[in-house]
Amino acid sequence: MKKTVSILTVAALSAGLLAGCGANNNTEGGANGGNGGDEKVTLSVWGMGEEAKTLPKLAEEFTKQNPNITINVQALPWDQGHEKLLTAIASKKGPDVVQMGSSWIPEFADAGALADLAPYVEQYPELKQDNFYAGAVEAGTYEDKFVSVPWYVETRVLYYRTDLLQEAGYDQAPQNWEELSDAAQKLAARGDGKYGISIDPKEQSLGFMFARQNGAEWFTQDGQPDFASDKFVEAVEYINSFYQNGSAPKDLGLDIIPAFKEGILPMFISGPWMIKLIQDQAADIDGKWSMAVLPKKENNTSLLGGSNLSIFEYSKNKEAAAKFVAFMSKSETQLKWMEYTSSLPAATAAWEDDSLKNNEFYKVIGEQLNAAVPMPVITAWSQISQSYVKHFEVIYRNNADVKKELEAFNADSVKFMK
Repeated sequence: MKKTVSILTVAALSAGLLAGCGANNNTEGGANGGNGGDEKVTLSVWGMGEEAKTLPKLAEEFTKQNPNITINVQALPWDQGHEKLLTAIASKKGPDVVQMGSSWIPEFADAGALADLAPYVEQYPELKQDNFYAGAVEAGTYEDKFVSVPWYVETRVLYYRTDLLQEAGYDQAPQNWEELSDAAQKLAARGDGKYGISIDPKEQSLGFMFARQNGAEWFTQDGQPDFASDKFVEAVEYINSFYQNGSAPKDLGLDIIPAFKEGILPMFISGPWMIKLIQDQAADIDGKWSMAVLPKKENNTSLLGGSNLSIFEYSKNKEAAAKFVAFMSKSETQLKWMEYTSSLPAATAAWEDDSLKNNEFYKVIGEQLNAAVPMPVITAWSQISQSYVKHFEVIYRNNADVKKELEAFNADSVKFMK
């Protein structure tokens, strides 16, 4: 089932490119890694995205507690981080600790770039896997090796206009697939360019998420793709029905916040980042919208995303790196990170904090996280998910035969897995 990755072809890159990767040449911790004791150690930490620019604040707090460990944070744009990591693997010089998007973990774990964290769990109990949401642990596990510690998480929930749903006869959010379809059609029946729900056809995860809710198994017992099974077909037919009956737009071209505010799109599925956007950009509908866990078929499983922290296999400071990752895994640290960036904690103990437990919106996110799982931790998944988007476009634009199109998608997926 494991697919060979083309990462190691990067070894042919020129020496000049390798020299520019920001490699960590520090060896003060010794060959077996500094432990933050008497020896001074400098850790190179690569963070991704705009939020990583805030990471030095937490690094400073760690250094106050561990004065012999200096943290050097490098903030990388997501679109550059991947290539920088490829280069680091080729040179065997790079960060000590690296932030990993959950979709990256299979690729870099398969290349042997992520250290096994199991040897550090006894010394640093903050790393214990049962401290975190199960889906986040699954995302950080590759071929039974614990290679990436959950840092922050997100999942998809239903956003809806309470006032407009009440007018359509719903005093609460739709509870199941039948109610979601019925509510969407009643909302769309308002006319005048109004719809019932926004379902982004380019969102790779939604088809797989609905298939999971319908009880579909994505792979056979011998690990082969099974994306044309009856349950998978039924789920995609269900999604397609929203486009075909006019309750979801195919190409509206509107930003979701103003469309939600104006009632053009009174329901949509998205993550926790939308909370602040709605509060900031649509303050005049305060009290007229809410959130709910996803409607249920056989289950209401959602997608789990977020970021993890890994120790680079070629680090010479693994002991100190483990100490830093353990610090980042503490619930109080993750709550501080949430305060800085609005990223939600992966440590379940953090969700007992009043800032989360007493917030009506975060309570919904926390409940959904108990029924959220990541995309499969396999190297071929990026190709598979992109292929799904291509085939689904044929389905919703042309109302093509779902079974036939998914059989073609499944055939593509078999090739990707070889």
